[in-house]
Amino acid sequence: MIEFSGIGHAFDGRTVLRDVSLTLGERRIGIVGANGSGKSTLARMINGLVVPDSGTVTVDGLDVARNKRAVRRNVGFIFSDPDRQIIMPTVREDIELSLTRIESDKVARRERALAVLERFGLGDHADHPAQRLSGGQKQLLALASILVTEPKVIVADEPTTLLDLRNSRMLRQVFAGLDEQLVVLTHDLDLVDDFDRVLVMEEGRVVVDDGPGPALARYREMMS
Repeated sequence: MIEFSGIGHAFDGRTVLRDVSLTLGERRIGIVGANGSGKSTLARMINGLVVPDSGTVTVDGLDVARNKRAVRRNVGFIFSDPDRQIIMPTVREDIELSLTRIESDKVARRERALAVLERFGLGDHADHPAQRLSGGQKQLLALASILVTEPKVIVADEPTTLLDLRNSRMLRQVFAGLDEQLVVLTHDLDLVDDFDRVLVMEEGRVVVDDGPGPALARYREMMS
């Protein structure tokens, strides 16, 4: 359960979020809005990447600002730019790095890393330099490195930005099969059209909160 209570935030003198209060309990939640609407700032508050100027954010009852380390063990964040997440020289090593805090056995880490890479179609690239992957492959690697740690909540910020149609469809299938709570920020409206709930943000506020059908229809009207 994710709760926002009276959230306000400003950046460089501009108000980004205005008195946002939400309770997010559904399994798959989409957040859409124009650039600058505040959706990325709101999402980054779920694992403490941004701390609100006013109000509180809690995840399963934990105040995120006061318990960042504990919250981040349960909240995985996927950035739109995978280069922000890829650290190690090879693809397999990058996955194994994510596993170091939850799996002490080196052989077990290797086996789990190879298994998740096969799942995402990267098995043949396990020992390749991570930075030589294509943009889409890097995004899949970033996603795999988060999912392999089995977080309770996954926040994905524009996860299909660098993916071609085939990989975007594969990602949608992966998301559909996840048991974890999923919060996705996107301009790809098809990605969230079967989610449980969609929020539409504008000028720092949630202006629509509904099922995907009516929420996305209203957003399309707003953008036209």
